[in-house]
Amino acid sequence: MKRSLWLKLLVCYIFSAVFMFILLNTYAANRYENKLIDDKKSLLYNEAASISSDYMTSFYNEELSLPYLTTQIKTIGSMLNARIWIVNTDGLVISDTKPDPDREEPINVLSIDPDFLDVTFHNRMVMKGILSEPMISVVYRVIYKYKVQGYIVIHSSLRAIEQECTHVIDIINICFIIFLGFLFLIFAYVYYITIIPLGKLNKAASEYTKGNYSYVLKMKRQDEYGSLANSISYMAGEINNLDDYQKKFVANISHDFRSPLTSIKGYAEAMQDGTIPYEMKDKYLGIILFETERLNKLTTSLLALNSFENHGTILDIVSFDINHIIKKTAESFEGACTQKKITLNLIFSSKETLVDADMDKIQQVLYNLLDNAIKFSHHNSTIKISSVEKGDKVFISIKDSGIGIPKDSIKKIWERFYKTDASRGKDKKGTGLGLSITKEIITAHNENINVISTEGVGTEFIFTLPRTEGFLL
Repeated sequence: MKRSLWLKLLVCYIFSAVFMFILLNTYAANRYENKLIDDKKSLLYNEAASISSDYMTSFYNEELSLPYLTTQIKTIGSMLNARIWIVNTDGLVISDTKPDPDREEPINVLSIDPDFLDVTFHNRMVMKGILSEPMISVVYRVIYKYKVQGYIVIHSSLRAIEQECTHVIDIINICFIIFLGFLFLIFAYVYYITIIPLGKLNKAASEYTKGNYSYVLKMKRQDEYGSLANSISYMAGEINNLDDYQKKFVANISHDFRSPLTSIKGYAEAMQDGTIPYEMKDKYLGIILFETERLNKLTTSLLALNSFENHGTILDIVSFDINHIIKKTAESFEGACTQKKITLNLIFSSKETLVDADMDKIQQVLYNLLDNAIKFSHHNSTIKISSVEKGDKVFISIKDSGIGIPKDSIKKIWERFYKTDASRGKDKKGTGLGLSITKEIITAHNENINVISTEGVGTEFIFTLPRTEGFLL
């Protein structure tokens, strides 16, 4: 991955450098040279117009001699570093600021190029034997008494423009080379802040894939990579916890299934081979039915939890009297309460308290909590069940004065299969899933459930339900 990304960055760097270099030395250089040529043309044309207005009228009025005119335009030509011609209508050059001393015959531009005087601007003009190098030539028509009396032609060498253009492009190329060095440092920095962290993240992901969740991903950064590293580390921790949970889950469920299955198998085989006398079969068949019921209850609870986790359970929200449901649930424990001489004390803030919830599932919550309270209450004790209306909520409480929950176990009671030592020792019927199901049902209603417990004093479970709006004061 490192080589691949680094190679891509390097290719991008080289491509950008080559492309920019070619662009500067072709398109940009050509555009700049054309700009200089256009500026030069404009300058020469304005100078030609100035010569025409300052001198040519006087010359045609015979107020100014040709030698004096030549002297004046030589000064201007020297300032412009240009060659200036005064041409008559026959194409004959009558004044030249830079004449060729070896040439005996006068210059006639029409004999060289008949169309020369008809074109205002000439790019890269070459006249063999007269102009030794490419020139920018400007032809200005001199109008006197509404007629063209002659022409002013100014030639300027292209070499100076090309040298100036080359000089400027060289400066730009030097700046560009310096910029490339700086750009290389930027690419190196981008490599350092992107590819190296990606390598660390890839290494960590590889280790976690192998199951090495103890691998430490070290990345002390405050940017997106740091956040990603923290998320990956957190995910690895959660997966590790999930892995531990799955192992514990399998161990617990294996234990809870093995015990009743062992009893069922043992007693069934004993009755089959005659080890258990015929007259004792009813007793042991009762034990088999009891253990079968345990398995059925465990399976039902697991399916209920699974449906909540996969959002497969649709709540049937209706309005009902929670006090009536509490009474019905309490009546179903009459036998268990009589056996342990436990008194159920029902306290309601109103004769009728309507809530909006899934009635069957809330009844299951009440059943689980009340079953738990009876299971861990002492003989001759009281369990208090109450409903209190507060604003748009109804608070339902189930409070016992039993053995309580150890402080270090309170946060774990909602976990699947979790049982305190006292629970596993006192009650073999529990699956360790009741409170997990209770929590899932209340959470599915977007409500809260809390527990307050002191070991040796008792436990209180409190959960909320939404009060029916029509009955709010």
